[in-house]
Amino acid sequence: MGKATGFLEYKRVGAKAIAPLERIKNFNEFHTPLDEMAQRRQAARCMDCGVPFCQAGVTLKGMTSGCPLNNLIPEWNDLLYTGNYKQAYNRLKKTSNFPEFTCRVCPALCEKACTCNLDGEPVSTKENEMAIIEYAYAHGYADPKPPKTRTDKKIAVIGSGPSGLAVADQLNFRGHNVTVFERADRVGGLLRYGIPNMKLEKHIIDRKIDVMEAEGVEFKTGVDIGKDLKAKDILKDYDAVVLCCGASNPRDIKATGRDAKGIYFAVDFLTATTKSLLDSNLTDGKYISAKNKNVIVIGGGDTGNDCVGTCIRHGCKSVTQLEMMPKAPDERTETNPWPQWPLISKTDYGQEEAIAKFGHDPRIYTTTVQEFKKDAKGNLKSVVTVELESKLDKKTGRKMMVPVEGTQKELPCELVLIAAGFLGSQKYVVDAFGVEVNERTNVKTSLDGFATNVKGVFTAGDMHTGQSLVVKAIKQGRDCAREVDTYLMGYTNL
Repeated sequence: MGKATGFLEYKRVGAKAIAPLERIKNFNEFHTPLDEMAQRRQAARCMDCGVPFCQAGVTLKGMTSGCPLNNLIPEWNDLLYTGNYKQAYNRLKKTSNFPEFTCRVCPALCEKACTCNLDGEPVSTKENEMAIIEYAYAHGYADPKPPKTRTDKKIAVIGSGPSGLAVADQLNFRGHNVTVFERADRVGGLLRYGIPNMKLEKHIIDRKIDVMEAEGVEFKTGVDIGKDLKAKDILKDYDAVVLCCGASNPRDIKATGRDAKGIYFAVDFLTATTKSLLDSNLTDGKYISAKNKNVIVIGGGDTGNDCVGTCIRHGCKSVTQLEMMPKAPDERTETNPWPQWPLISKTDYGQEEAIAKFGHDPRIYTTTVQEFKKDAKGNLKSVVTVELESKLDKKTGRKMMVPVEGTQKELPCELVLIAAGFLGSQKYVVDAFGVEVNERTNVKTSLDGFATNVKGVFTAGDMHTGQSLVVKAIKQGRDCAREVDTYLMGYTNL
């Protein structure tokens, strides 16, 4: 540890955010990083704990505590503090394929497990990570490094989200010949189209893809395996296949009037906006517009928040976010101690922007939609909401959120966005390869394994585990690549 008293001498200082009413004028990332010396002082706050919970990645009470990638966080914090950027980058890359993604979109499980939380604020690990990777790109450390030798093995990776990219990156590093198939027009999966530019500008993805191509990974876009190309041909042409198609089935809302025009899944809304933004800076009109509309977002997670921020940038008339669950406490409770993931309320960027623009928090808790009302032409004109309460289901013994009679309210609404999560893999891909799925329609494997019931076919990421975090998908991809390598070579050095 280079600065034994750093956490005592320096307070946490983060990147400055552009004011909400200013940043909603565009879709750009809106944080200005600290200057180099200020960021190095932030790295000096790391204590190099005897037990570094930040990098543990363990499950506590059903929640992940610390980095799932087991990033060597105290090591590269110290190297950043001392200005040894090249070695800091080398240590970061030892466990993480895409720090340029996680430093932007990860919810920072590492920081939530930081020991400094016991009496103060955690080390700004995400911003330290960004400082290292951006310095590495600027100074050539992250330039392409193709493998010096190649095997004769060919691998097809289906899907180019974070797990697919991690599988491809690892297996290519090993010297195998990797082809990534993506059904969309651009590489990236939900990194590309599910996460708005405000959190991850797409040139960041392009920059990494350019490096991977220069290192030998082949990308084929606009190819939908199971439709455009038969699975049997893929199985014949490649020594191994890895399915990384994500959890692509959005959870629906069953309510009267669901067929009204103006109801969309959040992923379709966000995809259309980003694609139009990339194609034409929104001039082509090929997106679902929230302009001058009363919008209701159903779902309180990150995707719901992204919808709020996007609608405000469109110029919506109003935006309301419905959450089924009660508001979380503002501080940890006694039953949720450190280093567990903190089950506390947070106000994210979209909600901050709604407060700044409309003067109130857009969230309404313990509430859902009971009915969608249409006009004579079938267009959505309003929704009827109902409050919910928690009750014990006597049959299952589980607590359920059930409607409270007499609490209905009608709200004007011309656009509804359903951000209620995802339910497993898409059937046509599963059927095409003949792989088995579990009761949640995730592709089935052995416990802690990645091989499916079909010889030579593996799976990773959300298609394997169900909807989860980008950082966990990368971890899945890395672990899956190790199993694929062992299958092909009889051993692995990944």
